[in-house]
This record gives sequence, structure tokens and C-alpha cells, in this order.
Amino acid sequence: MRAAVAYEPGTPLVIEELPTPDVGPRDVLVRVTASGICHTDVTSMRREQRTDPLVPGHEACGVVEAAGAEVRRVAVGDRVLASVTPACGTCWWCVNEMSHHCERGPLRYRPRLGLPDGRMAVRLCGCGSFADMMVVDESSVVTVETGLPDDQLALLGCGVTTGLGAVFHTAGVQPGDSVAVIGCGGVGQAVIQGARIAGASTIIAVDPSAGRRDGSKGVGATHTFDPADGDPVLLARDLTHGRGVDHAFEVVGMPDLMLQAFHMARAEGSVSLIGMPHTMDAILPLPAMQVLASGKRIRGSVAGGSQILRDFPRYLRLAETGQLDLASMVSRRITLDQVNDGIRLLDQADGVRSVIVPS
Repeated sequence: MRAAVAYEPGTPLVIEELPTPDVGPRDVLVRVTASGICHTDVTSMRREQRTDPLVPGHEACGVVEAAGAEVRRVAVGDRVLASVTPACGTCWWCVNEMSHHCERGPLRYRPRLGLPDGRMAVRLCGCGSFADMMVVDESSVVTVETGLPDDQLALLGCGVTTGLGAVFHTAGVQPGDSVAVIGCGGVGQAVIQGARIAGASTIIAVDPSAGRRDGSKGVGATHTFDPADGDPVLLARDLTHGRGVDHAFEVVGMPDLMLQAFHMARAEGSVSLIGMPHTMDAILPLPAMQVLASGKRIRGSVAGGSQILRDFPRYLRLAETGQLDLASMVSRRITLDQVNDGIRLLDQADGVRSVIVPS
């Protein structure tokens, strides 16, 4: 199998020919047909605290080529959607509708891929979909039956599911609510679409990229704002009779923008923190008295709180009925050999999603 390997933090990915891992009793071998390049991939590649080589990629779909003897959820030939978080469906977390904390989560960090230099590589989120094949625990894939093309379907594996879930589950946006979204890449655009689907009346998209602001208008933003032009907090208050928005979402992973989201939300409003911090030791400084007195709900949003066994089919139906526009999020299709170009375009905020497809 071919895979893109991040050997050291901050270095380009190297395309390697690797032996396909053995398929264990609960493993599934998947031929990858599409994999989106997500900010989580890039952040994980560059994290200085990383010690093991890494094969990025977790936002993917494919076809099951082989399954272990104990696998019950999928079968050879099934079209499957990979998930950023596993869901076994039977542990305490899963049966209590918190499958994004499934007890099989630690399996994601086990090195499984042998490298030419003798080391073992970790697969990001237990997937490692920047490859033509991936071996995953069955809890990380869900069978899907849909006519959606692979490049669109793959986005449900992380970015779209995280964004929609943050709206529907973490924040609980209601018809007529006001929303602000800081960061309008793939996940941010999914938040915007989720807010539109939920019936929000005011949707503010904040991003320095003109292209992403324009894209946000196309999928539901009622107002866009370049942070270079002023303070987004003032705009939020101007549009809400001085109160602030009902729901603020931070989708970049920077503590100063998380604090900005806090200030954009009204008293008793919600602040959903979605973006992955760029370093493991990042600290979020919050004004303690304002946190106490305002009653604002500040919540981290892991995969948007989505329950993949329940929500993948729901989100698919939204796309199939035209309420969720996935096509607008696919900016370009690239091959595995072009993966470093795709990462460069993400760094430049050029487009929403580059999707790796077979050459």
C-alpha cells in the first residue's frame, strides 16, 4: 500500500510503499476512495510534542476489502464512511449518547504501520486515510448506502459532521436565533449550513479570506466580516440590538479567537469551541467575573457531539434532499502524490476542501 508519512514535525509528507497491516479479528481493511484534507491533519503533523511518525487522514470513505473474523458491523464490498471518533455502540459512553467518548478511543493511538526505517507509524484518529488502503477497528466505520459521490461523502467523516453537530447538539440552535462563526473553512462552512438548516435568522461569518467569506454567503451567511476591518464583537452587537449573538462558534483553535467568541455571545448565550488548538499546552484566559455573571455556556465540541451511528444517516439525508450542500465544499480533487500541494493550499486558505482521490 502507498501512504503519506509525516516523519518529523514541520516536514513535508513522504509518499512511501508500506506493507499492508495484518487484519485482526475486529479490523476492517478499506480501500480508500476519497479523503479530505482537514486542519486537524495539518495541526497533528506539525505538533512539536509528536514523537512517532504519523500517517494523517481521517475524513474518508471507501470500500471494505477484508474483515476480521469478529467483525459484525460491516461486510466485504460495503461502502463505508470513516469517523474521526470510533463508536462501538455498546460501551457506557455509546449507550448514553456520548459515543464521541467511546471507550475504544485509545485504539486510535496504537502504531500499526511499519516504515522502511524500521519504526512504526501512528494512524491519525485510527484511520490514516492519506493512503490507498487503511486498516481500522470496525468501530471507526459505518456502512452507508447513498448515491453521493465519494469526494462529497468523505467530508461527512469529520468536518461536516463536526460542524452540523456543533449546531444541532452542542449549541442547540433554534429557529430565529442569531449565530456568529469565527473561521470559515470546511468545518466553519458546515456550521453555517447547519445554522441555516436550523432556521437561524442572522448568521455572521468572520474570516480574513475573501474567498471563504464569499463561499459563506453562498451557503447561508447573512453577513460576512473581515477581521482586518474592525472588531467583530461590535458587529455582533450592532446586529443584535446591543446584546450579542445567541450562539458563537470558534472554529480555528486559537485562544484569542476563543475569547473573541466569548465576547460576541450575549448573556446566557452559548459559546462552542470547535477548533483544535495548535499546541497541546495552549491556555484559554477567560475573565472570571464575566464568566460567572454572564451565565454564558462555554462548551468544547468533540466531533460536534454527533453520534455517528445515528447521525451519519441523518446528515446523509440532508445532503440527498438538497438541504445540505456538500458540492460547494469540494474546492478541488487531487491525487495522493499532490498531498503536499493540498496542504499548502489549506495554509493559504485557498478554497474550502481539497479531497484526495485515486489517480
